[in-house]
Amino acid sequence: MKEFIYSVYALFFNIYARLFKVKKNRVALVSMHNEGFKDALGSVYEELKKRGNTDFVFISRQDLEIKARNIFRVISFFVFKSFKLATAQYVYLNDNFLPMSVLNIKKDTTVVQLWHAEGVFKKFGFAIPQEKSVREREKRANEKIDFVVCSSAAVVPFYAEAFGVDESRVLPLGSPRADYFFTEGKKSLEGRYPVLKGKKVVLYAPTFRDTREENEAILGKLDPEGLCGLLGDGYALLVKLHPQIHTDIKENGFFIDATDYEDVRELISACDILVTDYSSICMDFALLNKKTVFFAYDLEKYTADRDFYFDYLSYIPGKAVRTTKELAEEIKAPFDEERNEKFVKFNFDFFDGESARRVVDRVER
Repeated sequence: MKEFIYSVYALFFNIYARLFKVKKNRVALVSMHNEGFKDALGSVYEELKKRGNTDFVFISRQDLEIKARNIFRVISFFVFKSFKLATAQYVYLNDNFLPMSVLNIKKDTTVVQLWHAEGVFKKFGFAIPQEKSVREREKRANEKIDFVVCSSAAVVPFYAEAFGVDESRVLPLGSPRADYFFTEGKKSLEGRYPVLKGKKVVLYAPTFRDTREENEAILGKLDPEGLCGLLGDGYALLVKLHPQIHTDIKENGFFIDATDYEDVRELISACDILVTDYSSICMDFALLNKKTVFFAYDLEKYTADRDFYFDYLSYIPGKAVRTTKELAEEIKAPFDEERNEKFVKFNFDFFDGESARRVVDRVER
């Protein structure tokens, strides 16, 4: 099915690319990772909007969902948005866009991979095993990329490997996604979740696993009633599940479902402590000099399935625990700022909220 979709899309795109010239200042923002564009793409969009005279086209994962209720959006994706993309002067991505493997991108078009995470943590891209057909398609798509943006000079080699590009094409200009944390004040969640008033708020944001059974078991590994008893009334736990985790959350006043919260950056800004496992969301809490506890109950299996760039236990900016009791103890323990600072210095070079400006300046020069 995917092959058919890619072929039909390429038919429209390549006809447009052959018949029409690139339009100056037309920018395509392609979000295969976050439909809301509340990430690096959103920061670049805001920067370009300030400069004016830009014709935007927004392409998201939802454009590819072929459903009856989505039929007009799908038609727009194949007919209208393919024209806009084919004639865009600049294309910004936040994830792999595999249809690009069969698109004849014009030489006058500049393609920029912003990625959806900062720094390096778990392996990604060409650093992880893939089916041969997927790897070949990914390789052909990445050949169209002109620049890859990353958050520090130290991580340039890892991004070059992940996308199969020369290091000279990797730009360590900072993370446009992180600009939000330097330009927006701390958000309050009490209007939406009144129960949080006067509480220390813990955000639980685990990443997904490879199988449905493992994903459904994630919440079962955490004992919310036990954790509530160990932490006391001064704490509340917001749960933000990954979109690929489909399981029900039973709220109880302490355990609060924030999975549908639109902008995870607001949660990161508002919450006091993060509990995660292998998610790169830890980068944001580290950047904000806030504590992260790593609930890594299945570390050996996850490492065998995915693996990390560095030894997990010595690299993470906090302590790893495996039981609810250990988790409660570590949440209450003092924050190891020195360990956190070491992690941040490796993964980030800029702390000024100006990364989107640097990226646009460099791409458009």
